Amino acid sequence: MDPLASTIMGLALLFYTIGVWSERIAGKLKPWHLIFFVLGLICDTWGTGLMFQFVGGMTFDIHGITGVIAILLMLIHAVWAFVVLIKKDENAINNFHKFSVFVWVIWLIPYFSPMFFNMAV
Repeated sequence: MDPLASTIMGLALLFYTIGVWSERIAGKLKPWHLIFFVLGLICDTWGTGLMFQFVGGMTFDIHGITGVIAILLMLIHAVWAFVVLIKKDENAINNFHKFSVFVWVIWLIPYFSPMFFNMAV
């Protein structure tokens, strides 16, 4: 595996986890949480692009398919967080963490699936 891609994906995990769990612990969405969501999305997209170059393109297995789904969910998550913050909808601000944790759990599937697949072989 490409060491640069691995490092960037590790940063994606760090940034996204900080954003999601700090929001969950705070119990309300704040603008700095959105910054960490976006940093996680940027690193995940960048790392995925590097991995595509390394392996020669998209793989249509559980890792590849869930990876694309996870990036799309992260994008939806970040855009929705932005909209919620702009609208200043207190109900949505206070309940946004439910969606955040859901997206984070889905995101973990492609992040950890290569490790589990390699352990099984």
